[in-house]
Amino acid sequence: MARIAGVTLPTQKKLFYALQYIYGIGEKRAADVIERSKVSGDIRVKDLTLDQENAVRVIVEKEYRVEGELRRDVLSNIKRLKDIASYRGTRHTRGLPVRGQRTKSNSRTVRGNVRKTAGSGRRTLAKT
Repeated sequence: MARIAGVTLPTQKKLFYALQYIYGIGEKRAADVIERSKVSGDIRVKDLTLDQENAVRVIVEKEYRVEGELRRDVLSNIKRLKDIASYRGTRHTRGLPVRGQRTKSNSRTVRGNVRKTAGSGRRTLAKT
């Protein structure tokens, strides 16, 4: 059971895919970590020796911003945008798409699946 950067890696997965369970490590960084630590990416996490595990851990924790530190940075960047009242900050505040996507026909999930069409309102009582 390998713990790297506070994350328990899944034991049945290959190291290349298991590293991607760490927030801030994707395919490219996982490949880079494996190459620099000189550990095979095809080895299962349960088959890692302590030396291999420590080599990977040192590279991940010392070289990259991952998990809590990265989450804190992202949240502080968003808070900064909100504080200076930039366009992107106000979009974050309102819960709308930030990167220029259209909202007339898309982004239903971001807006809370609000459908304002003629047929979706309250039905009126039929006249007798």
